[in-house]
Amino acid sequence: MAANMGLIAKKCFPNATQVTDRFHIQKLAFQALQEIRIKYRWQAIDKENNTIEKAKKANKKYKSTVLTNGDTLKQLLARSRYFLYKKNLNGHNCEAHHEDNILIKM
Repeated sequence: MAANMGLIAKKCFPNATQVTDRFHIQKLAFQALQEIRIKYRWQAIDKENNTIEKAKKANKKYKSTVLTNGDTLKQLLARSRYFLYKKNLNGHNCEAHHEDNILIKM
């Protein structure tokens, strides 16, 4: 809750107990993870662009590094938005390679 709302609640309801619900905690955690993921994605894009530029100047062909799941780091970070929140269906984790790759890279 915003600080000013907390002050208003305290003045209007002095005997009330402030609580936080699971939904808002999860929402804040998801937003924080999103910010981190986007920051790393932009870093990966900038790094790849710089490497491409250096390769062009050296008259070499650029080849991006491909991870074990077939994605580049840039692709992995673009697709990784929901992999932490997906449920394991039928005992199979279809995102296991994404998890392993992103956690190793970070």
